[in-house]
Amino acid sequence: MNGKNVLGMIFANIHEETLETLTEKRTMGSVPFCSRYRLIDFPLSNMVESSVTKVGVVTNSNFNSLMDHVGTGKPWDLSRKTDGLYLLPPYSINSVTMWGNRIDAIYGNMGFLNHSTQEYVLMSDCYNVMNIDFNQVFDAHEKTGADITVVGVRAKKPVSFGNVLVFDKVEADGRITDASIDPDVDEAFYSTNIILMKKQLLESLVSTAHSKNEVSFQRNILLDSIKTRKVYSYDATDCFVGTIDSIQSYFDISMSILDRENKKKLFAYERPIYTKERDDMPTLYGMEANVKNSLVADGCVVKGTVENCILFKGVQIKEGAVVKNSILMQDTVVGENVKINYIIADKDCSIKADVEFSGAASYPVCVSKGTRI
Repeated sequence: MNGKNVLGMIFANIHEETLETLTEKRTMGSVPFCSRYRLIDFPLSNMVESSVTKVGVVTNSNFNSLMDHVGTGKPWDLSRKTDGLYLLPPYSINSVTMWGNRIDAIYGNMGFLNHSTQEYVLMSDCYNVMNIDFNQVFDAHEKTGADITVVGVRAKKPVSFGNVLVFDKVEADGRITDASIDPDVDEAFYSTNIILMKKQLLESLVSTAHSKNEVSFQRNILLDSIKTRKVYSYDATDCFVGTIDSIQSYFDISMSILDRENKKKLFAYERPIYTKERDDMPTLYGMEANVKNSLVADGCVVKGTVENCILFKGVQIKEGAVVKNSILMQDTVVGENVKINYIIADKDCSIKADVEFSGAASYPVCVSKGTRI
């Protein structure tokens, strides 16, 4: 199977309620991550690097920033006459309401599937930060003769979703023989919601589920298919996989990228992660600047102390300020002699001089976009 024979579908809004403040005015896919990226960059880049040349991004609401970010798809080489990037709006032909679940979303975009010439469909969400070679998933799917292949990872089970598919019994060749939804376990082999199957099969399953008014893709389609079809797992545990299911996990996964080995795994040289670039000047460091173990994007002005932090483009740290264990998004300004610790500041925040503001490792404080403190 070749990537050119696979249609990509990325769901930009799934589980965004878990990020509260960060998704008030944007989709899960457009949440900033790791000093210069957005969460959608990871599935989009993984698909493009695996030769998938047609990708539909399924949107629902708050998608202005997503549209601004992905544009025509040029940074991912998806601005092309044949195939390329498609933004799929939340309204179907026969409906004036936004979709409420994955089955509705796919059914509402059945026209997009029908008009695509690819034989297979690869679906992904945006809440997994990972770098995976989908060519290996395609090969495994073909080798096993699977009807459906689900990418899974062995790790701590996400707790905030409420509908995590866990593989309870998996044979030596990867076939799933038993699974459950959200069992009461800490560690599990669980689905990342990256699913590969033939387009014809997806259309059939979704049409049937929609006609029965079924709403859960996990329960009504995947669980039922395990009993009646060949459903296989692909174990992606060896990749760097961070499942974002809360502000806390967003913070922890972001901070784990400061570890050199994790950074090398996620930003592998052979599989680059692409993003829309904002041209900016190099970062300027003042005479008293002191920066340790931090990711600092272009366009920053640092005149104070920064330790274990992630600074996005255009951040300013004034003289005497001490910033530790924090994530400061684009164009945030930290005033003179400010002391902050365990803070996530969204874009365009401003913290005036002489303020002390702190969260904790187990409870980082998230500040909304444009807040003045």
